[in-house]
Amino acid sequence: MRLLLPALLLRLWWRARREPLYGMAVSERLGFGPATAPGAVWLHAVSLGETRAAEPLVRALRLQWPEVPILLTHGTATGRAAGEHLLELGDHQCWLPLDTPGAVRRFFRRHRPALGILMETEVWPQLLHAAQRAGVPVVLANARLSEKSLRRSLCLDALLRPAAQSLAQALAQTEADAQRLRQAGVVDVQVLGNLKFDQHPSAALLAVGESWSAGLSRPVVLAASWREGEDAPLLDAWRALLERRAATSTSQPQPLLLLVPRHPQRFDEVARQVTQAGLTLVRRSTWGAAGPGTVARAAQVWLGDSMGEMPAYYACADAALLGGSFAPLGGQNLIEAAACACPVFLGPHTFNFQQAAEGAVAAGAAWRCTDLDEAVAAACALADRPAARAAASAAAVSYAGRDQGAAARMARTLRHFISSTTAR
Repeated sequence: MRLLLPALLLRLWWRARREPLYGMAVSERLGFGPATAPGAVWLHAVSLGETRAAEPLVRALRLQWPEVPILLTHGTATGRAAGEHLLELGDHQCWLPLDTPGAVRRFFRRHRPALGILMETEVWPQLLHAAQRAGVPVVLANARLSEKSLRRSLCLDALLRPAAQSLAQALAQTEADAQRLRQAGVVDVQVLGNLKFDQHPSAALLAVGESWSAGLSRPVVLAASWREGEDAPLLDAWRALLERRAATSTSQPQPLLLLVPRHPQRFDEVARQVTQAGLTLVRRSTWGAAGPGTVARAAQVWLGDSMGEMPAYYACADAALLGGSFAPLGGQNLIEAAACACPVFLGPHTFNFQQAAEGAVAAGAAWRCTDLDEAVAAACALADRPAARAAASAAAVSYAGRDQGAAARMARTLRHFISSTTAR
């Protein structure tokens, strides 16, 4: 990591050209920056998904210990931007230091947290070694570990097993995750559920999305959290669908594709691909708060180039295609779609959210498809059948609400760590 440090800093500079937040407070990546008062609960959420998942846990921790400040750390610009909304008076936010001995030592010396909570899969050997030396217990919350990640971990067993063994506890999403975490070396593992079931979509954003769809009078299919490598197959499948529908029917309105890339640095590239595919495009950023105008309502594709509006996109759509599942990337969070009453069509690759995907399919809130041609056709077919779509929406809401309570269970489990450290 010391040898890689110049390359890592150069990469941050390069990313800051498109996402300026990466160029902010770079010294924090080396363990410098403003110090915080000792005794905070340190919570690390590397990116956007982990930060959103952490929100109900932060609320639950504040209910039990309102006097204990939160120290939020992140690794990506999207995570840091989302984390700003979780901060209250007395809290602090900074970048997680790079995993070099000096950077992590300085981090613990400056902040002196009472407890560390790492979200989902973040295990850094130097960071955990330094936490152990500083006497800071570290818990892996909402923990998950896929078969693929376990195989990678076992390939670096001599490096990662001591780090896993140093964890005070892991709070796993599922029993399968718990078994794999134990194989990786975590000693104390409890199964407490998935925090994503405790996320509640913004009613205001849901209303915004519903207002967009109300003025359309045509079906809307959402490509949600779309990943690199899935763009061309999606656009080919969408263009082919429009051509088939134009050739076989004059009564049905042509559907609208609402394409939302997972990463903001891809917005411009995806826009270029859409226009190169010969499809008419309107970007969400062009209509502001006024809502889509006449040109937007006539377009074939909307590009969702905004941050923090996923509930609005789901509320606007009749059905969603799950990004990351049509290429071998493991899929994205489908629980948010279900909470927004949006049925989901999945590709074959959902290993990052296997149990959630299987549960949604069993509940009638999602369907598994072999490829994008099948998924696009099935999503449009559901959108054309209002009764079936309404039943799937009800099933999605029911599924999203049935496994709530993980945040409260985790806060209760963390009680003895926080109580013992704050008492010292």
